[in-house]
Amino acid sequence: MVDTIDNLMHESRRFPPDEAFSANAVATPALYEAASEDRLAFWAEQSKSLLHWSKPFTRTLDWTNPPFAKWFDDGELNVAYNCLDRHVLAGNGDRVALYWEGEPGDSRAVTYAELTAEVKKAANLLTALGVREGDRVAIYLPMIPEAIVAMLAVARIGAVHSVVFGGFSAESLRARIDDAQAKLVITADGGWRKGKVAPLKPAVDEALAIDHGDGPAKSVEHVLVVKRGENPVDWTPGRDLWWHDEIAQVSDEHMAKPFAAEHPLFILYTSGTTGKPKGILHTTGGYLTQAAYTHKNVFDLHPESDVYWSTADIGWITGHSYVVYGPLANGATEVIYEGTPETPEPGRWWDIIEKYKVTLFYAAPTAIRGFMKQGRQIPQSRDLSSLRLLGSVGEPINPEAWVWYREIIGDNKTPVVDTWWQTETGAIMVSALPGITTLKPGSAQVPLPGISVDVVTDAGESVGPDEGGLLVITEPWPSMARGIWGDPDRFIATYWEMFKDRGYYFAGDGARKDKDGEIWLLGRVDDVMNVSGHRLSTAEIESALVSHPLTAEAAVVGASDDTTGQAVVAFVIVKDSQRENATSPDEVALELRNHVAQQIGPIARPRQVFVVNELPKTRSGKIMRRLLRDVAEGREVGDTTTLADTAVMQVIAKAVN
Repeated sequence: MVDTIDNLMHESRRFPPDEAFSANAVATPALYEAASEDRLAFWAEQSKSLLHWSKPFTRTLDWTNPPFAKWFDDGELNVAYNCLDRHVLAGNGDRVALYWEGEPGDSRAVTYAELTAEVKKAANLLTALGVREGDRVAIYLPMIPEAIVAMLAVARIGAVHSVVFGGFSAESLRARIDDAQAKLVITADGGWRKGKVAPLKPAVDEALAIDHGDGPAKSVEHVLVVKRGENPVDWTPGRDLWWHDEIAQVSDEHMAKPFAAEHPLFILYTSGTTGKPKGILHTTGGYLTQAAYTHKNVFDLHPESDVYWSTADIGWITGHSYVVYGPLANGATEVIYEGTPETPEPGRWWDIIEKYKVTLFYAAPTAIRGFMKQGRQIPQSRDLSSLRLLGSVGEPINPEAWVWYREIIGDNKTPVVDTWWQTETGAIMVSALPGITTLKPGSAQVPLPGISVDVVTDAGESVGPDEGGLLVITEPWPSMARGIWGDPDRFIATYWEMFKDRGYYFAGDGARKDKDGEIWLLGRVDDVMNVSGHRLSTAEIESALVSHPLTAEAAVVGASDDTTGQAVVAFVIVKDSQRENATSPDEVALELRNHVAQQIGPIARPRQVFVVNELPKTRSGKIMRRLLRDVAEGREVGDTTTLADTAVMQVIAKAVN
């Protein structure tokens, strides 16, 4: 969470647009004027100018059944054709689409013509394996070109992809496979991470074999395996197939069939305030419109000359919108990297920027703060002069990190665009526009043209200057989620119930408006944590902790962390029957930390696990997590008068200290 006092100290800092940058900027003030004059006509024009429609639409928005929007719904298009074929037909087949850098140092340059041919072959392969329009395909891959090929091939044939981050556990993967009833899983033997191969196929085998009482996974018919790590894997004949063997047998000719604009494109699971992840559903025309529009204007994309790099993994929404669909729809040349920023040594990211002459760079504040700790001498020993714009994503960026990013990475001249958006919004909603906006370190700034956002009280009234409130979206937008897969009631209850009388979408984030009306994010106000830009549910981690035989009860909070933004801190009560098996608190903590990593994935591993005898509860039995957050962050414990036992916090604080 961004520190409010820290923000106030920096609000006087301003970075006006550079005149030379503005003179050649993609975005112009006319965007705001057009959107203000007629918002729906503005979006219709953006969609027509940015995308190829096989059947042009005549309706821009159908909002007769809120909150389930339909955008451009009588039009038809093919997402893969928009990202590939049309660029080749326009004469840009020789333009590099992907500069891929493997962690060990291997690399590939893939042109638009080559990527199109690979996607066509993969589409034919999926069809040969029985995948049809509307079927779901789970993708569990490292950051290799085949991951992008797989996503686009699924989209090309009208199937629906569910990409699962390669760091998630077998349990998490299985839950997503079952919820989507995936027909096919595309994975790899392994992928390189932190100097060694992280196995992926074994996790798929384990996931498919899990028996929760109803037997192994029934929906999956085949597992396609990309050979990357060269690590040994088990094999199930008839089910498991090598990607390279199968892809060699199919044609590279494939006609892209158009689909309705509201045809499902992907499901992406995100944490919620219950233990069950939410399958966020996005469709085709509206999503691609806003992904392309925001990528072009927020990043000031000049596709004929820019080299763009988003460091996100495809397992997250940033990887969908700003690694795959937005950049490729715009015909951009981009970098994708398989590994971590410190392998084989700190500075790997800066080496990649220098190697490929990256001009547009998009990364998370967590990474930026990590580089600050390493020291400026590391990036300053590389040639980063190609950079002309920097972006931030995933969580609020504190002003010091913003200024360091601009001064050290951007040579004190590049604009920094801090972007606010979510899995559910599909694309960027609040951001500066480079060349137009006067930049404020730490502020998300203003809604993009065509987007309506406000900060309101619990009653839905707009707050005044420097007042905190809840961030809401007040009008439908093209890339908005179309629901939670298989659970429309949960979609309504989660995002729309609080302000149902006004029709506002509640984002779950706190914010305030400064005296200029610009937005400063204050972090989550629900039971979802933002760790390194990844949203994690307290309930999901608590569920994993309680599944361990040692644990009787658990409470999880997000505590401020200089590097990751928030860190997972857990408080657990050991079962009486297990106290003899529980050795020292440190060993119990280690056991439970590893258990969470195994159940959910390393990203959810608690920074700390405290073994306590009691948890702070109200008389109705509700755990007061705000008090635990006080302890986790080393603050004086707040008001305890509502607790059933007011002395319990003294006991917990003593146990922790």
